[in-house]
Amino acid sequence: MKERYYSLDVFRGATVALMILVNNQGGTSYAPLDHASWHGCTPTDLVFPFFLFAVGNAMAFVMPRFREAGTSVFLQKVLKRALLIFVIGFILNWLPFCMWRGGSIVFKPWEWVGDDGAAHGVRILGVLQRIAVCYLFASLIAYFFKPKGVYIISTGLLLLYWGLCYWLGQPGSPYSLQGYFGLGIDKAILHENHMYHGEGVAFDPEGITSNLSAIVQVIGGYFVGRYIQQKGKTYEMLSHLFIAAVLLIFAGFCWDLVFPINKKIWTSSYVLYTTGLAILTLSLPIFIIEFKNGRGAWSRFFDVFGKNPLFIFVLSGFLPRVLGLVRINTASANAVPHYTSPFGWFYLHVCAPIFTDVRNASLLYAISMIVFYWLVVYMLDKKKVYIRV
Repeated sequence: MKERYYSLDVFRGATVALMILVNNQGGTSYAPLDHASWHGCTPTDLVFPFFLFAVGNAMAFVMPRFREAGTSVFLQKVLKRALLIFVIGFILNWLPFCMWRGGSIVFKPWEWVGDDGAAHGVRILGVLQRIAVCYLFASLIAYFFKPKGVYIISTGLLLLYWGLCYWLGQPGSPYSLQGYFGLGIDKAILHENHMYHGEGVAFDPEGITSNLSAIVQVIGGYFVGRYIQQKGKTYEMLSHLFIAAVLLIFAGFCWDLVFPINKKIWTSSYVLYTTGLAILTLSLPIFIIEFKNGRGAWSRFFDVFGKNPLFIFVLSGFLPRVLGLVRINTASANAVPHYTSPFGWFYLHVCAPIFTDVRNASLLYAISMIVFYWLVVYMLDKKKVYIRV
């Protein structure tokens, strides 16, 4: 029960590294490094569900300690952690609390009218907020219900979400952006100014209602972590993981025929499909590291990311925002000023001149960011500094 699984740390760290890769594209990127436009799933669409799956893995290893400590200690720690993660995510959306406006830096208010005349506001939800909500509810379900009950609740959540999408969605196109039932709920509660606008309209991919299915992503990771502990480092455990992965992927494809795989509304078929892929992916480092003792520089590289995942996520979101306040004029003399940030300057003057294909320049920039952030967490690891909540 107390066996150490280094492979889980490597899996979590590899997920963080992939997150940095896909979130730091300097310009036009290769298709696999972009999200699917709507239905479908690219490698980039695997990052977030894999991270939620890893959260569930970790939860499985601390749950026995929570049970020993008692319900009051469990509730105190889980509620505190979920609240802190949510607040950190919200503050990260607001940081650095100031912005350029009219040629000067001003305080960034809760709502404002931009230079383009459009209304803007601080986004309420986001990645960390979803992690907090899913972690909280998955923990409560896993703690207060027996495994059979957790299975039933998880199945019920996926079916319930499907039913809500179909019956409350727009007739004829319930799974489209405008037809999605959760869009109206998000607009009513969050208001458009405080939602994500990456689709060109107010639509939040980490919206309120899609948490119903995303919770099951964490529970899936929890069940896998629990099973690994129960079976130990045996080939039976590994073969069962492989079978479960194949079955979930197949089930996700079958469900996709009627409820399309879609990250942006986090469909139930997407949960099954990505959980299956997460298990399949995790099986590889388990086999190499735990069974063949195949550790080396490659595992060490990912491991340091996995030791400070929350910190590096926050830093990779915070640093570009802060550096965005530093404006570097890249226009030639006597030309109309064109400003960019220090990171933007690095892409334009270091990465872009090397390649004629802008996709290669974008990939080089992303890899450079991985190396940069790795150096940060490597130094923290050397000093035994691990930032957790």
